[in-house]
Amino acid sequence: MSRKRAKHPNGRRATARLAAKAWLPPDPSIVREIHRRLARAHGPLDPPRRLDPLEELVVTILSQNTSDTNRDRAYQAMRARYPTWEALARARPGDLVEVIRVGGLANTKAPRILAVLREIREREGGFDLAWMRSSSDEEVEEYLTSLPGVGPKTAACVLAFSLGRPALPVDTHVYRVASRLGLLPPGATARAAHRVLRDLVPVKLRVALHVGLIRHGRTICKAGRPRCEECPIKDICPTAPIYLRDAVEPGGRKSRESPRWGRAYWRSGGFRPAHVKVEELGCRRDLASGGHPGRAIATGEGA
Repeated sequence: MSRKRAKHPNGRRATARLAAKAWLPPDPSIVREIHRRLARAHGPLDPPRRLDPLEELVVTILSQNTSDTNRDRAYQAMRARYPTWEALARARPGDLVEVIRVGGLANTKAPRILAVLREIREREGGFDLAWMRSSSDEEVEEYLTSLPGVGPKTAACVLAFSLGRPALPVDTHVYRVASRLGLLPPGATARAAHRVLRDLVPVKLRVALHVGLIRHGRTICKAGRPRCEECPIKDICPTAPIYLRDAVEPGGRKSRESPRWGRAYWRSGGFRPAHVKVEELGCRRDLASGGHPGRAIATGEGA
């Protein structure tokens, strides 16, 4: 006889939901200060060179869960083998997998690229997406996310880097760093993260902040154990004290629950006071994640 597990209101999911409800967006001055410090630390936060909308769309699909170098190698190999969009759309999936294998996840990316190209050809009678330049952000986003396997991050990349619109794509690095900085509620989905950051970040700062958060995530605020000691924004980051294992407020006390748990700390920089306990078992947990490991947002269906 099978038994259903009892639902405990104090379980991880309930804790994450409570944390999300308790989350409050930071003051706009905090967002501007984060942007200023990232610009000082990582140089000019200029976006990559502007591409044609369809080219940007395909490049973004290739970029998922790989390095810029391997993405570019895959794209160059693909265009050398299939010099026109029509030739690429006619490619056999197995052949395209081998051509772009250097970019990683080729078995996923190849059929997705082909499905997108064939859908666009069916709708447009070709591959010209120049109409997007005179269309609204909402129209472009709706069209792109209706394509097979295209989600909010890919659509935002086309808007920001091809069309020059004030969009803020949320990839794995952006999601992780923004969560640790308290810019996102705990457990936010990819779509929710895009909405929250769009409403939170000033229009003029969105693309630059995207670039800054990615650079910061690759060099300092890495997955696993971030390099908080070197972080230029650690004094206004609500998660940094967890990794620094130090009390921002003098007299921080150890938790009573276990000697393995870290110190309580006081959030600085205008955040509300909070006591946090962190288990020291090799894998630390972010305050912003609601007790769950960081999620990879940029991979999988609908990225």
